[in-house]
Amino acid sequence: MTEIIHPFYETHRGAMEAAMRHRLDLAEAMLSERAHLSNIDAIRQEVMDEFELVLTQMPYVGGGASRMSDFFMRLIGFMAISRVLRRHGVPLPVIGEVERETYKAQLLTVPEAERLAAGRQFMSSENRALLREQAAKSVTESHQKEFPEDFVYDFVEPGPQDSFEFGINYKACGFCKFAARHGDKEILPNICGLDFDAYATRGIRLERTQTLAGGASHCDFRFSRLPSDGKAES
Repeated sequence: MTEIIHPFYETHRGAMEAAMRHRLDLAEAMLSERAHLSNIDAIRQEVMDEFELVLTQMPYVGGGASRMSDFFMRLIGFMAISRVLRRHGVPLPVIGEVERETYKAQLLTVPEAERLAAGRQFMSSENRALLREQAAKSVTESHQKEFPEDFVYDFVEPGPQDSFEFGINYKACGFCKFAARHGDKEILPNICGLDFDAYATRGIRLERTQTLAGGASHCDFRFSRLPSDGKAES
C-alpha cells in the first residue's frame, strides 16, 4: 500500500521540499569536509528520497490551529538528513554539528529586521496569551485523544526571583513520539540542539537545563530577550 501525505502537509509540501534543498546547498561543503562523504549529489538525492518517506510519517496535530504544526514542518526534515548520514557511518556528534550550523546559516538568510520582528511577536503579550490557551488545551484528555502524537505542555509564569520572562514545560514531545515510533531515538538529541539558534537568531535567549530526549520528566524552556545589541551566537 502506497503511503500518503496528510492533506495539510501536502499543501505545504513544495515549501518544505524547497527548504530541504536549500539546507543541502548550505551543508554541501560540510558534508564533504567534516562528514567525509563523497558523491554529494547521490547523498542529496538519498536525503530527498528519505524526506519523501518522512512526509508520509508526519503526524497531524491540528494543522493551522496548532502552533506545533509549524515546528514539525520546519524541523522534521532533519530526521531525514540524520537517517541518511547515520546510514553512511557519520558519527552522531558530527551529524549534530552539520545540522546545527546548516540550520543557523539558513535562518540567517532571513533579513535581520524580519527575524527580530518575529522575535518580538513571540515575546509579546498577545502571543503569551495564545501560548497559555494552547498549553491549557494540550493537557486535556479530549485533545490528547484526538491528537495522540502532539506535544503536551504547561505555560510557566516567572517567580519573583526568576530572570526569564516566561517559560514552557514540555511534558510530552511530538518529536520524541515520532522517534520512538520510527526508530530514530539515537538521532533525536540533534533535533533538540536546533532550538537554541532558532530563538537566538530572532533575538531571544533560550535557557534549558534538561530534555525529555535526555531522560528528564520534561523539557524546561525559559525565554528572555537578548540585549538589543546582542548577536546570535552558536
